[in-house]
This record gives sequence, C-alpha cells and structure tokens, in this order.
Amino acid sequence: MTLSVAVLMDPIGSIKIAKDTTFAMLLEAQRRGHRLFYLEQGDLALRDGLPWARLAALSVRDDASGWFMLEEPRWRDLREIDVLLMRKDPPVDAQFIYDTMVAEQAERAGVSVVNRPQALRDCNEKLFAMHFPQCMAPTLVSRDAAEMRAFVATHGEVVLKPLDGMGGRGIFRVSAGDTNLNSMLETLIAAGPHGEHRQFTMAQKYIPEITSGDKRILVIDGEPVPYALARIPQGNEFRGNLAAGGRGVGVPLSERDRWIVSQVAPELRRRGLLFVGLDVIGDYLTEINVTSPTCARELDAQFGLNIAGQLFDVIERTRIGNRAA
Repeated sequence: MTLSVAVLMDPIGSIKIAKDTTFAMLLEAQRRGHRLFYLEQGDLALRDGLPWARLAALSVRDDASGWFMLEEPRWRDLREIDVLLMRKDPPVDAQFIYDTMVAEQAERAGVSVVNRPQALRDCNEKLFAMHFPQCMAPTLVSRDAAEMRAFVATHGEVVLKPLDGMGGRGIFRVSAGDTNLNSMLETLIAAGPHGEHRQFTMAQKYIPEITSGDKRILVIDGEPVPYALARIPQGNEFRGNLAAGGRGVGVPLSERDRWIVSQVAPELRRRGLLFVGLDVIGDYLTEINVTSPTCARELDAQFGLNIAGQLFDVIERTRIGNRAA
C-alpha cells in the first residue's frame, strides 16, 4: 500500500540529521515506498472551510552533505493526503494552535494526523504530566510568587520552568534562601511591560537522580520502546537536555519506567497520541512530550532499532483499517 505522507516541520535545511527523529520518519516512509510531501507552518490555509496546503514533493537520503531534494511547491487540497505528520517544534503558541485547527479539518475528512490535532492542543507537555500525580515528584503550577516561594521553602531545592519551553530553555534550579529567587520568579511569572500579565510557572522538587540522566522513553501507540535515552548533564550544568549539552546514553527500561508507562498509556491511546516521549528522572515522570518527541535516531544507532518503522507499522495498520471501514 502506497501512502501520500506530508510532514509539517521546521525548515528541513536546518536539521541535524544524525539526531533528527522527523528525518528518521521520512527515511522510513520513503523506504516503504510512500510518497513524501513537505510543508512549513506558513504553508497551511483554509479555503471556504476546507484545509489546503502548499506542498512540495520531497525525497531524502541519509547523507549529511545533502539530505533532501524538494520539487516546486504547489497548493493542494490537504484532504488528498493520506497521512499528515505534525512535527513542528514548540512553542505551542497561538499560531501552532491555528495549525492544529487546519489539520483537524483534514482529519475530519479522513486524513490520519499524527499526533491528533485536538490532543496537541489539549496536552501541554508540562501540565499533561500532572494528570498522573502518582508518577510525579511534588509539583506546583501557579502564577503566585508567594506560593512559589513557600513551595521552595518547603522542599528546599526546586526546579522552576515555564510551561511553553523546550530544550531546557528558561529552566532554573533554586534552593531555599537563594537571593536570586525573586528575580527568577519575576522572569518566569511577569509578562507585559510592567509585569501586569502573569504567566503560569511550574515548580518541581529537585530530583538528585538527574546526575544519572533525564531519561527519554518513547511510546508508540501505548507501547514503550524497550530502551530509553538517558540525557546526562555535563560539567556544572544541571540540565540533561541534549540541546543544553547533555550526553545521551541508552539504557534498558527499569521496572519503575514500565510502571509509569502503564499508568500513562491508556490515556495516550484514548487521545490518539501515537508517538510520545515521556521524560523520567529517577522514579518520577516530569514531562510528556507530544509535539515533536526526539531521540529515536540515537536509540536506533545504539541498539540496532527501527523506531520509525514501529511507528509506520501502526500508521499503515490504521490506514488499512480506515479504508476497510
């Protein structure tokens, strides 16, 4: 079965193919004989309520000297596409939300959208984890600086982070009595020229096991990949994110990791979240990444896996089911 597969992503010319999970998906789709199409955020539109996209036929190769070729883009009815991969990196801002609304119109016409547009809107990568408090360390989300200060005083050492970031940006580690705490809270909570628009901020009790790595567990249709990528902080850095200089080391899932996946998986399936990345530090779930989870290429390389292949097995099975119906 040949499918037409469109991918909405950040500029393909700027990716690092050795670490780019979207690129792994494109390679696998092409290997299976599917037709690839490329679009960026500015290439979506609605015409009289119908979803359109400016699509460029795409071919890829696993070669850092030249990894893609694009044909001249043209506007097409997005309902003609079989599969739309939503792989735009955060922030999940107003423009991203509008993208999901266009994609939802395609989904209503039978296009398989991965991940589902409604789930991308509903599942903030920080807040969605709080649906599973049994898996998490003590956590507070608030716009109130006094509540944040009290949380820090109670737990002694805390990590503060915005709700819309990625790659470790805007994250602070703070201890009770730190003279910089008020400044950190002003940076995170205050918005607008006079701080009149306060923003939700997350505070989590610091988990010392971060020194062993912030594990990324990839989950495909509710089933975990058997290995996680432990992103280990380097030097004096407390953040394990690869974008913040962390070193990625593959590790087998622990029993606790599998238990966390078992707690989360039914809700992932219910919401149509086919490809998700859970972040786990020590025994605790910290985030659920739904927009553009990464680390597939690193795990593939270390353990001889084909994670994108597992995903496309599910996508193809879903398309066959839809056509039979």
